[in-house]
Amino acid sequence: MSRRDAIRMTEAELATFIDQTRVVTCATTGPAGRQHLMPLWFCVRDGRIAAWTYASAQKARNLERLPQATIQLEAGESYEELRGVMQECDVELIRDTDAVAAVGLDLTLRYAPGATTADEAPAELRAFIAQQAAKRVAMVFHPTRTVTWDHRKLGGAY
Repeated sequence: MSRRDAIRMTEAELATFIDQTRVVTCATTGPAGRQHLMPLWFCVRDGRIAAWTYASAQKARNLERLPQATIQLEAGESYEELRGVMQECDVELIRDTDAVAAVGLDLTLRYAPGATTADEAPAELRAFIAQQAAKRVAMVFHPTRTVTWDHRKLGGAY
């Protein structure tokens, strides 16, 4: 078995890692061809990473021009602890206000302390998110290539 194969995450490990990770770094291509990297809070919808941003944000404008991104989630402080996932993605930009609000609600519930389910969200929270959704777009990342690594599987040996 190659070292690359030895550190690859299983599908279950990947799902757990994504669930436990708080920030995804999103790289889009800017107007001059350079990469634009930004951290995002995210949620998982139908097995795909999703996020929202202001419609006027640079990443949204970049994705309107070229709906492709590379995203990365990572963890670990030292080499033997490093783990992560990199996904090259086609990106679906969603502008429908109700659909954007649904992503916003999922995000809010994921990061809010003591969060409830979407069905139990208070009317005030739904109203606030609907107001925000009018200014935002949602992004759903559809992976075309995924690379994972978990150096903890090496047992401290390099």
